[in-house]
Amino acid sequence: MPTSRHGSVASAAGYPLTAAMRIGAGAAITSLRATPAGARPLRPALDFARAAAYLTAIMAEKSDPNSKLIAENRRARFDYHIEDDIEAGIMLEGSEVKSLRLGGSNIAESYASVEGGELWLINGYIAPYVRAKTFGHEERRKRKLLVSKKQLARLWNATAREGMTIVPMKMYFNDRGIVKLKIGIAKGKKLADKRETSAKRDWERQKARLMKQNR
Repeated sequence: MPTSRHGSVASAAGYPLTAAMRIGAGAAITSLRATPAGARPLRPALDFARAAAYLTAIMAEKSDPNSKLIAENRRARFDYHIEDDIEAGIMLEGSEVKSLRLGGSNIAESYASVEGGELWLINGYIAPYVRAKTFGHEERRKRKLLVSKKQLARLWNATAREGMTIVPMKMYFNDRGIVKLKIGIAKGKKLADKRETSAKRDWERQKARLMKQNR
């Protein structure tokens, strides 16, 4: 790790480092300078706390700003037991993608269904894109979801034979800026189960308030 003439830490690529990265690298250099002549230098890798902070900072620098939550079905886990989930792609028109970048979507009243050998998102809402006057999209149109053949067969079996439901849970841009939909293979909860879920949520909120008051 190179240093400037004033002893400050600089990145190998010439880019400025974050505070956490300077602490991690600087600590390693300091430990080497403080080692007496003739003695074996202490290995910086042994300082796990500083090493962890250093690596965390590097990973944060590499995170992609394209990743973004668009819409979430918050009632999914209240109304259903989610047995498993799958990440699906979705076929969209240009105006729909632009609208989603503005956060104009609602999947709370939508569901997914296997029809004609394909997987579809039904009743998912994407707000109209104001600038697309001529080539706009239908707000609640049927949209094709993209999954592998193996996943499609599994979803068909779960719904047609096991009586399960495919519940849209989250719509988001992944780290490559591509729209994805997280769908859950679910079973509807009974009234007693919903009451239990509601009670647990109330207790968690109350517990959080009590912990906040006692700080």
